[in-house]
Amino acid sequence: MIPLRDSIRPRHRPFINWLLIFANLLVFIKELGLTPAELNHLFYRWGVIPARVVHDLAVGAPLEPVMVTFVTAIFLHGGWVHFLGNMLYLWVFGDNVEDRLGHFRYLLFYLLAGVAGNAAHVLANPASPVPVVGASGAIAGVLGAYFVTFRRSRILALVPVFFFVTLMEVPAVIFLALWFFIQLFNGAASLGGAANPVAWWAHIGGFVAGMVLIKVMAPRFRLYNDYPRW
Repeated sequence: MIPLRDSIRPRHRPFINWLLIFANLLVFIKELGLTPAELNHLFYRWGVIPARVVHDLAVGAPLEPVMVTFVTAIFLHGGWVHFLGNMLYLWVFGDNVEDRLGHFRYLLFYLLAGVAGNAAHVLANPASPVPVVGASGAIAGVLGAYFVTFRRSRILALVPVFFFVTLMEVPAVIFLALWFFIQLFNGAASLGGAANPVAWWAHIGGFVAGMVLIKVMAPRFRLYNDYPRW
């Protein structure tokens, strides 16, 4: 299913969400100007490499350089589909989560969810020498927060039905629960197998982190009526 929009309009302009999308766009434009060798070097320098993280922990090396990559990796993408898919989900779901948290808390939430997603990937793939890049863990955190906070929302989505694709309104809880089940199923299937191009456990870890963080970080006085408002 491909989300196009949700039924809840935010009460405030989502400046941080726009800024995050713009920052990702700027970095991706920079990537497009690199040669394959330069892009590969960029990913190995600023992406999260589980084997390197585990090695540095084991030998007691300074953790600051490798920990920085837990944040920088969030702003790198491996191609057009990766970038556009992530930005679409962030556009659809991020504005209301920012509305719920407030601007500064949302930025902190987004970064923490991304770090948690990358940490989950390292835990699930400790021997992997392949760098993981992408905003998927952070955006999964946004989805987890949305799942907790906006249960009455509906998602207008493109839904495949056999050989056709149709527009359909799907309850947010069903859309996101199905999304999480797919990540969990694929994440479980990837354990102990060959290197997988999709960081399923970053999605799982980010989603769970988002569910927890929204409960911890959301101002209790900020009340919302989350009935659908197309």
